[in-house]
Amino acid sequence: MRIAMPKPLIKAAGFILMTTTIAAPALSAECSTKSPAQRVAVLELYTSEGCSSCPPADRWLSSIATAKISSDKLIALAFHVDYWDYIGWKDRFAKPEYSGRQREQVVVSGKDTVFTPQVMLNGKNYRGWRNDAIFLQDLTQVNSHAASVNIELNVKQAAKDSVAVSALANSTPKDTELYLALYENDLNSAVRAGENRGEQLHHDYVVRQWLGPFNPSTPANQTINLNPDWKTGDMGVVALVQNRANGEILQAVASKLCS
Repeated sequence: MRIAMPKPLIKAAGFILMTTTIAAPALSAECSTKSPAQRVAVLELYTSEGCSSCPPADRWLSSIATAKISSDKLIALAFHVDYWDYIGWKDRFAKPEYSGRQREQVVVSGKDTVFTPQVMLNGKNYRGWRNDAIFLQDLTQVNSHAASVNIELNVKQAAKDSVAVSALANSTPKDTELYLALYENDLNSAVRAGENRGEQLHHDYVVRQWLGPFNPSTPANQTINLNPDWKTGDMGVVALVQNRANGEILQAVASKLCS
């Protein structure tokens, strides 16, 4: 689990802000968002509070939040896995389905080993995140391609304790599937046991709910219950379409919760 980690993506933030920042949509009773014409880069971080190699990767992902890269360029999701819970610390953000998601993506990509921290870029194992310059080049490369899929995402806070989500994809190739993710930013944990004992850990883009797969050409209408402890002002919803056969993510779109 111990891997040399990069410095956070702070030096490059000025460049990113000048080239990619777009004002976030204002919250309203209902938010309707469409995916952009270009392909969106999707980062998946598989991490655990019980993994001593993971905090630097968590900080790197949070540096992306600090850099305020527009979601029409890059969408990030942090899946906390549960398979390290047995070594002394139970990760409160972990769920078996997130570990299952990682295993599925690894298998369809032709590999047979899961590890943390693992970063995937559009469904493929990605090691370039350890170098800021390489990461920026790869981000630009993904965004340079026209999207093969268009997604419309509608988000409405139906009640104080739930949010109504609807997603539909157009022009989808065969063998594709749609997923929905509810995530939360600005989360902190005081770890009292395990490899990270005594550490104060900060997390962003933490997946709270993962739903799917759905038929992308049929509206995916879901009501997602919200835990009273979740901070809705720090939450958002992501819809993504991926190739079922190889796990490649073809397009994605994100929206803040609307109230």
